Amino acid sequence: MANNLLSDNLSAPLAGATTARIDINSGSGNLTIDELPENDQMLASGTLEYFEKQGKPTRSMTSEHGEAALTLKGASAGQAWFRFPWAACNGATQWQIHLNRMVSDITAHTGGGNLKLNLAGMAVSHLSADAGGGNVDVVLPEHAANVCVAARTGGGNVTVDIGSDTAGSNTVDAESGAGNVVVKVPQGMAARVHAKTGLGKVMVESAFSRIDGHTYQLADYDAAAQKVEITASSGAGNVSVKTK
Repeated sequence: MANNLLSDNLSAPLAGATTARIDINSGSGNLTIDELPENDQMLASGTLEYFEKQGKPTRSMTSEHGEAALTLKGASAGQAWFRFPWAACNGATQWQIHLNRMVSDITAHTGGGNLKLNLAGMAVSHLSADAGGGNVDVVLPEHAANVCVAARTGGGNVTVDIGSDTAGSNTVDAESGAGNVVVKVPQGMAARVHAKTGLGKVMVESAFSRIDGHTYQLADYDAAAQKVEITASSGAGNVSVKTK
């Protein structure tokens, strides 16, 4: 049986939902997630590549009391392609998914590819992004509130860009087993940082006061109504927290 690279089109209707949870596992491929145009009446659309021997990705969707839940999963059939050593963090397939802006909860996983999420115009308040060995690049919503974010990878780099006008109390956990970790904080936002690395350097801007061996804090953090608590760590890479 041939092992051709095929493509499956994703088209999930909104079906009256006013909020949604999305769970995506692209297998070993690259995964890119961004937003549909404003007022688009689809919940999700996109293109999902897969190898013929693996079979089509599976999907399921439920909707109850205005909340939709969509699950997408790529089939796994072991290592189906050859990669040069310098491409070890790049998946063999590409998933490109566009989500309705009202989606509030996203779980995104890839076993070996890169993971890129541009959520700038969305209403996401909970995000779990995990790459087995690839890079993780996250742009958070511009007008978020009380956001809880976890972005992790086993060996690649992690970058989390916190959106401007982020309100309430927020948490960001960014972690890599071996790569560099960068968290960007909007100018004027109160922040507390727990930063640690095994072999690299910790780089936190001088505006942060050092509280203890691994904790840094802006002077207005405790009294601030709009704040973020950041945990950033790497086993071997550099860890950097900076304002933008």
